[in-house]
Amino acid sequence: MAVLLFIISVVATPISQYLSYLAFFILLMLVISISKLPYKTIFRRTLIEIPFILFAFLMPFFGTGEKVVLLGFELYRSGLEAGAAIIAKGTLGVIASLILSASTTAREILRGLERLKMPGLMVQIASFMLRYINVVSDEMNRMKIARQSRGFNAKGVKDWKVLGNAAGALFIRSFERGERVHLAMMARGYSGSMPTEEGKNARRSDWLSALTLPTLSTAISLIGKVL
Repeated sequence: MAVLLFIISVVATPISQYLSYLAFFILLMLVISISKLPYKTIFRRTLIEIPFILFAFLMPFFGTGEKVVLLGFELYRSGLEAGAAIIAKGTLGVIASLILSASTTAREILRGLERLKMPGLMVQIASFMLRYINVVSDEMNRMKIARQSRGFNAKGVKDWKVLGNAAGALFIRSFERGERVHLAMMARGYSGSMPTEEGKNARRSDWLSALTLPTLSTAISLIGKVL
């Protein structure tokens, strides 16, 4: 919840408030430090947004309206602002999400989504996805070993048919496994909702800790508008 409110504050802040975005970044660095997470790991995982950054760098070359000259290139001001917004907001959002995933277990995240009244069916789908993704990955590795043991080695387009057949077989096996799991759940009395555990009541200190990040981010956004 705190991370969600932080991201909302970031998205709602205009990109023209450069100092606000600097403050957002410093705030996240403090959260990483307090959480005792390795900076190197967090920044290495942010590389997932590189395709979006590359797209953002192309935006200043396309657009309409006023142009500015930067490093010898004529760029559209609207494209510059849009590209900067994608890079700044995307980077902060990715870092905040990585902090959440690194400091909170998947089970606790799903439990939090339930408390936020997310549709139960979507929570169940996410739960089964997390539970069986390793099973499907192991099945894919076994199929790969089986192909290699028969002398198969993908070298070009001519081998795509074999890989396509393998992907189809993996899909069918996963679908059949899902049907067996569903039948097993029905046999055990499944009626559309999973049993939930009793959650612990949050203490006042827990609420204060949870509200610190969104409160500071909202204050930073409001102060930036005044300045």
